[in-house]
Amino acid sequence: MKPTPASSASAHTDLFARDHLPPAGLWPELCFDLPELQYPARLNCVAELLDLALARGIGARIALRGEYDNWTYAQLHQQVNRIAHVLRGPLGLQAGHRVLLRGANTPMMAACILAVFKAGCIAVPTMPLLRAGELAVIATKAEVNAVLCADNLRGEVEAMELSPAARQCTLYFGAGAGAGAVAVAGDACGNTMLETLMAAQSAHFTAVDTAADDVCLISFTSGTTGVPKGTMHFHRDVLAICDCFPRSVLETQADDIFIGTPPLAFTFGLGGLLLFPLRVGASAVLLERLTPEALLVAIQTYRASICFTAPTFYRQMAPLFASYDLASLKKSVSAGEALPVATRESWRQASGLTMIDGIGATEMLHIFISAAGDQVRAGATGKPIPGYQACILDQQGQPVGPGVIGRLAVKGPTGCRYLADARQRDYVFNGWNLTGDAYEMDADGYFYYRSRTDDMIISAGYNIAGPEVEDALLRHPAVAECGVIGRADEERGQIVEAHIVLKPAYQASPELALQLQEFVKAQIAPYKYPRAIRFLTALPRTETGKLQRFKLRTE
Repeated sequence: MKPTPASSASAHTDLFARDHLPPAGLWPELCFDLPELQYPARLNCVAELLDLALARGIGARIALRGEYDNWTYAQLHQQVNRIAHVLRGPLGLQAGHRVLLRGANTPMMAACILAVFKAGCIAVPTMPLLRAGELAVIATKAEVNAVLCADNLRGEVEAMELSPAARQCTLYFGAGAGAGAVAVAGDACGNTMLETLMAAQSAHFTAVDTAADDVCLISFTSGTTGVPKGTMHFHRDVLAICDCFPRSVLETQADDIFIGTPPLAFTFGLGGLLLFPLRVGASAVLLERLTPEALLVAIQTYRASICFTAPTFYRQMAPLFASYDLASLKKSVSAGEALPVATRESWRQASGLTMIDGIGATEMLHIFISAAGDQVRAGATGKPIPGYQACILDQQGQPVGPGVIGRLAVKGPTGCRYLADARQRDYVFNGWNLTGDAYEMDADGYFYYRSRTDDMIISAGYNIAGPEVEDALLRHPAVAECGVIGRADEERGQIVEAHIVLKPAYQASPELALQLQEFVKAQIAPYKYPRAIRFLTALPRTETGKLQRFKLRTE
């Protein structure tokens, strides 16, 4: 195992990020065993991802497709350069300044993220559905210096608390986006639009000579526990995720067309829909309208070959698959939440494709356990991908062998570095990243998800994994979605409680609840059946599709 590369002098003149990294003794151990992970001390990730693409002569190839824009690599390069000039020129930002980004998945949003990296600043992407109060928490914690926001999402930015300096450096983009739209000088409030400032800038910009371990991204967790954390990632981290999962598991090629639903503000989407395609000179389709039907139409229209989305979407798309010409689709990647066996099987039956499951974490930046093709094993997430290691730890922090459920521990070229957060001590243990997941490993080194470590239900002395009960319920024809939690019970300690969304043809009733309980007893050990069932019209989810079980517990 090679040691962590020596730090190079930071290019940041604003040292906020470096000053707010966790103490070195609380960092996870980083591993750079693979030859492709040997990065130089000076590194700007956009110079590698985009400038080199132009140097390789692929400027005329389509890089990004959107509802209103199709940009070649050369056009994307020019847009990124002009935005970078705006950041360092009219806005007067320094290297190391934080830029809050807000927008749906569009080529312009992608260009803004890349421009922040290239300008030596730090991107703080935010989910489009966040409200003013939630945005203010992020802006305050990251001490943002500027905001770039899509014009159609400006309402919450205008309502949020923001420092006067950052308010002065707030720009909107994409006003009047549509066929034949042109850049406007300003909006109804007299604000200058980003496109107007870009028009006056050069299409040439030399990437800031950042250190490989300069922070370029502060990504906030999606809040499944209600308390988001800022995770800090370096320029080399951005390249590391491109050189691990897509290289060894997806085996991506330049002729691939990537498509999917995760927001670019979510690291699953940032990697799968922007960074991974750029790394190999491929193309990506960025969608603003995120419904199962819209995704299927887009796969058919753009002849996409690799799809990234959450299990919920695959579950809803499976019965619709045969209505579209989707012969171009070769690989489907699921992450963001646990993949039920029933969902994987229904997708295989509908599409003929074996799902590529994966587990990642915002703290780790992207996927670190997965499997594809002949390496897929029923019920398993997969094995650690090349570049990463994983094991199962017991409550005392000791590694355990096959067949024992414990805490998933991971290490690799990326790792957890929280922004000024005491929870760093909970996530990193003896050099390992503890993801908060309960897993079991088999004798062949495959890892099986059991639950979140804080979601294990203990009922009358039995350990019951909620996802196992959810998977059993999802096999019933009446169940569209479900979420299982433990509810406090005086007699049993906890009981299994299922929150169920029914398919349209079914009506909630005590009789159906009893039928569902008997159905579960017939599939898994009877003691695991849900003793309480609540029928809901919808489950609480984050914008990335993750089930918010903490909200179910408070109902």
